Amino acid sequence: MTTGSAAQPIRVLVAEDQSAVRAGLVLILRSAPDIEVVGEAADGEEAVRLARALRPALVLMDLQMPRLDGVSATRQIVDGQLADVLVLTTFDLDEYVFGALRAGAAGFLLKDSDAATLLTAVRTVASGEGLIAPAVTRRLLAEFAGTRTPERPARDGAAPDPGVLDALTPREREVLGCLGRGLSNADIALRLVMAEATVKTHVSRLLAKLELRSRVQAAVLAQELGVEGPEGA
Repeated sequence: MTTGSAAQPIRVLVAEDQSAVRAGLVLILRSAPDIEVVGEAADGEEAVRLARALRPALVLMDLQMPRLDGVSATRQIVDGQLADVLVLTTFDLDEYVFGALRAGAAGFLLKDSDAATLLTAVRTVASGEGLIAPAVTRRLLAEFAGTRTPERPARDGAAPDPGVLDALTPREREVLGCLGRGLSNADIALRLVMAEATVKTHVSRLLAKLELRSRVQAAVLAQELGVEGPEGA
């Protein structure tokens, strides 16, 4: 997706049903010169419609909304390749977060995050990097790597098959292990001694081979299958 700059700001659509919260988010986003709020949605259906019409780089998505919930809206936006989705959640772990993960959300952030954290999250996701707030990461990965219930299945409702890794090159497997540790592209480039652009290529290829929608899903898969990065990663 488009990264921010003075000439080409990050185009963001804010989807939040509570008008006061939405206004606060918009105010924070508009305080940043490299971010442009192109639209606001009060429910999931409107979010999908505006994403299709406005083609933002990123949709800031509340999960619990009327008419169409945020998980379903996320799925439609991701399936249509309309934008990346950064999910806002009140809770650090609930069924909505798992649903949004399976729907292909590119990032997760707690609603009580401060302004600086929100702006950084928008820039990170818009640059093509997945993001999960630390408080979400610990419990999310632990839950997916541990017990699973019918309401919280893996991507297809069953435990992942280790055989899916056979399609990966050794380098792609190393990159996957780094994703499982939550490393950014820049961190992976430093760890594996390669150009950041090369890391992005490896990430894109492994996502395609594993039929995953986001690097966040890849991180969870790496945790589930015990894929480790190179020593020290």
